[in-house]
Amino acid sequence: MKPSQFNYVRPTTLDEAIAALAAANGDGKIMAGGQSLMPMMNFRLLSPSLLIDINRIKELDFLEEHEGGLRIGALTRHHTLETSATVNRLFPVLTETMAHVAHLAIRNRGTIGGSITHADPAAELPLMMLLLEARITAVSPRGKRVIEAPDFFVAALTSDVQEDEIVTEITLPALPAGAGSAFEEVARRSGDFALAAVGVVLTVEQGRATHVRIGVMGVGDTPMRLHDAEAVLMGQACDEQTLDAVVAAVRAAVQPDGDLHASGDYRRHLVGVLARRVVKTAWSRAEGQV
Repeated sequence: MKPSQFNYVRPTTLDEAIAALAAANGDGKIMAGGQSLMPMMNFRLLSPSLLIDINRIKELDFLEEHEGGLRIGALTRHHTLETSATVNRLFPVLTETMAHVAHLAIRNRGTIGGSITHADPAAELPLMMLLLEARITAVSPRGKRVIEAPDFFVAALTSDVQEDEIVTEITLPALPAGAGSAFEEVARRSGDFALAAVGVVLTVEQGRATHVRIGVMGVGDTPMRLHDAEAVLMGQACDEQTLDAVVAAVRAAVQPDGDLHASGDYRRHLVGVLARRVVKTAWSRAEGQV
């Protein structure tokens, strides 16, 4: 299929893009990588009257260290995150995760701003935003708005970006000193959307967890931080009894739906298996063993 008729503009500044989006009165769409938008338009799931191509706005394409963390422009490509030495040094879990995102051709074009705004519940970057406690900046004619990651993902394919707003950058605060992290997912084939995935960040002092983050995706309408499971691990050693309790808390926190790829029960089982593996890997990394 082909998209319905639309007008096309290609601004070179953020101000021009904001003005064009506002003039569209809710009937305009921003195109960055276009890896999700164009298929949806071809199937006529979306029929905007105006397409605003922001690829020439150089001020949205940057990646820089900031106060021990990162500032990432919304036009930064997936492949840039995957191959950046700075990203790998500061957020190795992000580097690890990016290798699971679709295929290389898509990673070469897809952008971080586009991926998180699209808010696919089985996409890796929304989970990373929650796990790494991102702050997302959106700009409109009304000014700048900073959105915390837990408030950004509203529902499946729905983010808290208003019709006249453009996501401009993502800020990742520094991880705790000595943090270990890990990510794993299971997909039917390499490059497919995950049936389930788990990411963990933790610190260990004197053999006990002192900071814990556990995030999951593919088992709900949005990625989730599992605070109850985090509380189970906090202050504990990484023994089998504790891991059993963490797995039980993870499975109790999710109620995945079934689909043609996997039943809900299978996804719940799978996310527990992944949680055990990822906690153990992150723990070993925090202790400098791997």
